[in-house]
Amino acid sequence: MSDAVSLKADCSQCRALCCVALAFDRSDMFAIDKQAGVACPNLATDYSCKIHAKLGQRGFAGCQKYDCLGAGQRIVNEVLPEIDWMNNAAQLPVIMQSFFALRKVHELLELLRAAQGLPLPDGERAICTELIADLSPVSGWQANTLKDFGDGDIPQRVDVFLKGLRNLAQFRVGTIL
Repeated sequence: MSDAVSLKADCSQCRALCCVALAFDRSDMFAIDKQAGVACPNLATDYSCKIHAKLGQRGFAGCQKYDCLGAGQRIVNEVLPEIDWMNNAAQLPVIMQSFFALRKVHELLELLRAAQGLPLPDGERAICTELIADLSPVSGWQANTLKDFGDGDIPQRVDVFLKGLRNLAQFRVGTIL
């Protein structure tokens, strides 16, 4: 996998992972309570939403606003293409864990790509490029590497890097004034 991975969700290429993995509480964004790991009652057996055209009208504005950043279709098509959670519920925990981990990877990639657009000094640009490479393994993500992702050092290194950019911005503002 390269850094060119799309961070845009394509629901037509997914198996409704957000509709089963995510929990939500009844609110102005969701008409019902739903536990994580339980399929939404609006989910059809072909993984489509029975009320997609009327989500907002039916009290599911949160569904319209949610963005997996492309993690769903990557889990289904690259990481665990052989698993069909609807017909193999025993595999749902590994699918959910992989989905949540890859969603975090994509979130970090999105932040780092935004940082690349900043006028970074060479040292920070090199760190940013290295972090993007670490989040984009050549062999791609696998369920076992995603399982270990949260316990690894990459999320912490990205956090330290991004906080350092805040300090860099404060320094530049201070020198301009």
